[in-house]
Amino acid sequence: MAKKKILLLSDDLRMASGIANVSKQLVLGTVDKYDWIQLGAAIKHPDNGKILDLSEDVRNRTGVKDASVRIIPFDGYGNPDIIRQLIMTERPDAILHFTDPRYWIWLYEMEHEIRQSVPLFFYHIWDDLPDPKYNRDYYESCDWLGCISKQTYGIVKRVGTWDKEEYWNKLQDWQVSYVPHGINSEDYKPVDVPTEFKKSIFGDKEYEFVLYWSNRNIRRKQPIDVMLAFEEFRKSLPVEKRDSVCLLMHTTPVEEHGTDLPRTAEHLMPDAKIIFAPNRYTETELNYLYNLADVTINLASNEGFGLATAESVMASTPIIVNVTGGMQDQCGFRNKKTGKLFTADDYVDIGSLHDKSKKNNVTWGEWVKPTWPVRSTTGSVPTPYIFDDRVDFADVAPLLKEWYDMGREKRKEAGLKGREWMLGEGNLSREYMCQSLVDGMENAFKNWKPRKKYQLVTI
Repeated sequence: MAKKKILLLSDDLRMASGIANVSKQLVLGTVDKYDWIQLGAAIKHPDNGKILDLSEDVRNRTGVKDASVRIIPFDGYGNPDIIRQLIMTERPDAILHFTDPRYWIWLYEMEHEIRQSVPLFFYHIWDDLPDPKYNRDYYESCDWLGCISKQTYGIVKRVGTWDKEEYWNKLQDWQVSYVPHGINSEDYKPVDVPTEFKKSIFGDKEYEFVLYWSNRNIRRKQPIDVMLAFEEFRKSLPVEKRDSVCLLMHTTPVEEHGTDLPRTAEHLMPDAKIIFAPNRYTETELNYLYNLADVTINLASNEGFGLATAESVMASTPIIVNVTGGMQDQCGFRNKKTGKLFTADDYVDIGSLHDKSKKNNVTWGEWVKPTWPVRSTTGSVPTPYIFDDRVDFADVAPLLKEWYDMGREKRKEAGLKGREWMLGEGNLSREYMCQSLVDGMENAFKNWKPRKKYQLVTI
């Protein structure tokens, strides 16, 4: 039986973004089930106008002898003309798009045309509550939605069944699946870091404690709060120990949409050891960075999933995270009374655990020290309202001190338990992600029916 062909609309899977990284893992993990063609997006794509056949390389990587992967590089995410052309020439069995729905308004405007012949699938993530009811029309424009986080799953289940208007079509159970981000355990794992690489980061200096932060230098990632938390922690140490700790920041130090981090360090914490690593690293080198770190931190006020901390735990390095968005999935949160792990279905009722009042009702894994935010609400014209989960950096410094006082050996033990949990009960492996994607899409194929050319609506 011939394999189904999936047209993927997302960041070019060869690129360095989180969307590209996950796209690559999804494709590589399912080439035994599907043939893939990607409209690979980038800003001013250097390969625009080419068609790239990666099949041979993918076959060598995966051992799947009939793997078929092609990329059509494109400036931006696409337009109606290229989609019509690809449907006609490639005849895909489904279209799978991935990232913020606001990039796909043009796609949803032609959804009725597309869905007469091809089902439209969406790998979706949403950062925060309140429920984005303004997304309802986008959800109804899709035949199936795979939800990256438990919080996203709860949001889609609630918003997708909102029936304020009589003519609205509520999403059916088969149209919504939990497909958690999965981390490749072969890429991210405990290793001995080569001396040359270690020296390229630290020189000849040996540090007793390394705090690692890997994110874009933009406001919602809260880099300055991370720096201030580190400075508060550093000042809590005896004077003779303060030079034995450092903050390693993998980011662009000066960013137009963020701030000037070196100047911030010079003015606010001139004695702190803050090292900036702006290079683009291979996955092997990124794994080295996680293994150099004692703890990885993410205090983002909005975070769909938080790949860096998930990769860190898979590499057996413990974490500190803000209880927001998909980072909740990495914490191993359990109901304190029953001891049961919170499931995606639980999030349909609880919404999110970011409310401080819920802190005393949950427990979490040994590999994480969560910090609860103070919620404020922000918005814009396309996104009228969304919570902004801000952390007080003063609440984070004691958590750093707890990890520091634990010692390196016990920290590593905690991190190893996190890796074991992710590969098992946590279901955050690449294998689980890919199998969940296949299960969700195959169920959608069974239930999907082509749209009729016209839909009659009584007004």
